[in-house]
Amino acid sequence: QWQLVESGGALVQPGGSLRLSCAASGFTLDYPGIGWFRQAPGKEREGVSCISGSGGSTKYAESVKCRFTISRDNDKNTVYLQMNSLKPEDKAVYYCAAGYLACKDAIVRGGAGPGDYTEYDYWSSGTQVTVSS
Repeated sequence: QWQLVESGGALVQPGGSLRLSCAASGFTLDYPGIGWFRQAPGKEREGVSCISGSGGSTKYAESVKCRFTISRDNDKNTVYLQMNSLKPEDKAVYYCAAGYLACKDAIVRGGAGPGDYTEYDYWSSGTQVTVSS
């Protein structure tokens, strides 16, 4: 049974930065790919980014390219999302999600973002990111 523990959400001013962390445990095979998603009240869930299990490949939604950076430290079983130049539109609950093949499949298919959220098997409980105007 996989477990994803997420932390790092906070209140920041526009233009500020945050780093979210997602610590994964319980996996028995190779390191899983990790995706980041976000959802604001009244809006659809939006894919943000993903990173392959090896860390060799990444994808970003167009709305966060050049501002957000995803990385992982497999020795610590942790994936990070560094968010810079935050905008009020970035306000949402952010979730990390694990799936062995989901990010790789998204990379193969092409297009922006981490792929369909239904392809990720395990999810964190979410952390609130608030960007004040």
